[in-house]
Formats: sequence, structure tokens, C-alpha cells
Amino acid sequence: MRDLVVTQNITLDGVVDASAGWFVVGDGDDADYSDVLAELLEHTERCDAVLYGRVTFEQMRGYWPVQTDDRTGITAELNRMKKYAVSRTMDDPAWENSQVLRNLDEVAALKQLPGRDIVTTGSIQLVHELIAAGLVDEYRLFVYPVVLGSGARLFEEGSKVPPLRQVEAKAFRSGVVLLRYRID
Repeated sequence: MRDLVVTQNITLDGVVDASAGWFVVGDGDDADYSDVLAELLEHTERCDAVLYGRVTFEQMRGYWPVQTDDRTGITAELNRMKKYAVSRTMDDPAWENSQVLRNLDEVAALKQLPGRDIVTTGSIQLVHELIAAGLVDEYRLFVYPVVLGSGARLFEEGSKVPPLRQVEAKAFRSGVVLLRYRID
């Protein structure tokens, strides 16, 4: 069985809504994020599929395939792996190596197929549904030293999350900390 891994960039106070521009990986500010990027690429090597909700899928599809000078390696990795969009309305994903899944039953079936990790990032509405359905096996949280006070959170009030076991804590030069937790 494949693991479903939720990878999120998150603030100290649990906000995952990145619309305020609080997280950067690459050339965004004076901090050195090269070690964070290297870690992300290492995690990417452990997966062979990414899972998105429709909105995040469309954002990714509109950005990554048209990158011609990507020095991060993310474009090549996304082109390599299978991409899944969970949507009841999308018919043609219009991105190479992509497939539309209609519901969480299809996600659960995907986990049963042979392969490596399936990673979802962003897609907070889908992530909330995956958490509620008990489909998440691991959380990889890149915690940024930022406090926003409000915004969409990884765990909604009343979320039912089984006990978690920490498997890794790793600090980066920029002040970002990776926290990895597995479902017991």
C-alpha cells in the first residue's frame, strides 16, 4: 500500500493560506532557502504521484508547464510524475501525465496500487476531506517563522486526527523547520 503524504508550508500559528506571500523557496528574499529546496527535491524522489484539488491543480497547471528557465528542478520532477486532480467538474486535465479522480473512493483505490508515496500540497479543502476520511498516512510540515493570526489552517476546529508520532525534526538556515509526523 502506498502512503498518502500531506506536505504543507505552514506558519507557527498553523496557517497554510499562502496568499499573503509569507513563504518563499528560491530567490525571494535575503534568506538562504537552498537547503529547504534540496530537502523538497529529496522528498520528491520518494514519490511518484502528486494529488491536488481542482483549484490548486489549475494553478499548478498554469504555472509549471510553461517554465523554461526553472533552476529548481521542480518542473522536470512534475513532468516526470503522475498528477491527479480530484474534481467533480473537470473533464480534461490538459496537463501531460495527469488524470482526474472524481471522489475520495478513487483516492483510496489509488493508495492500494503499487508505487511510491502520493503527495498532496496546497489543496486545503481536499486535505481537510482526506483528513476527515482517514486517508492521510504522514504529515510533512515546513514551518516558517511567521505568525499571521488568521487564515486557512491545516487542522480545522473539530478535526479528528489519530495520534501522531514524530519521525523527524530538521532546522534549516532560513529558520524554517521541517516536522514530520506519521499516523500511529
